[in-house]
Amino acid sequence: MATEAGLVGCSIEDASGNPDAPIFELGYATERIAAAVSAARALPFPFTLTGRAENFLRGRPDLDDRIRRLKAYEAAGADALMAPGLPDLESVRAVCAATAKPFNFMVGINGKSFTVAALSAVGVKRISLATSLYRAAMTGLLSAAKEVREHGTFGYIDTSLATPDMNAFLRG
Repeated sequence: MATEAGLVGCSIEDASGNPDAPIFELGYATERIAAAVSAARALPFPFTLTGRAENFLRGRPDLDDRIRRLKAYEAAGADALMAPGLPDLESVRAVCAATAKPFNFMVGINGKSFTVAALSAVGVKRISLATSLYRAAMTGLLSAAKEVREHGTFGYIDTSLATPDMNAFLRG
């Protein structure tokens, strides 16, 4: 149904949604990836399937387990791999070195976002912005609304909308 709506890729996570057992057992998680790969390969067009290990986001900061999971998802046929919440560039480097498929790094976690150059240098091939651009836009919106409410002024127009970059962007 998702591909009928135009989806050409997706991530399959190993998060269970169960607070008592937040990560699926590796065998079951790998079976889910393999089933998704099988469905993706049956499509009449290219479909990118990302195998996603959620350990660090779900209270299991075990890098070795994360690498083991990503390697299993890779062997099951995932086109790309993702492991949000890695704590530092050395962990990112370790994941990239242990796997052959393109690794997708997710920015937007405080203290765990690095430059494009630094990510590229450790082997990252794809970068997901996740909700970071939305949050940046909402921060600006809230700041502007707060200025109007608290000061009755519209200075945000002079500092954000009247810039040459924004005017060029709005003109297309």
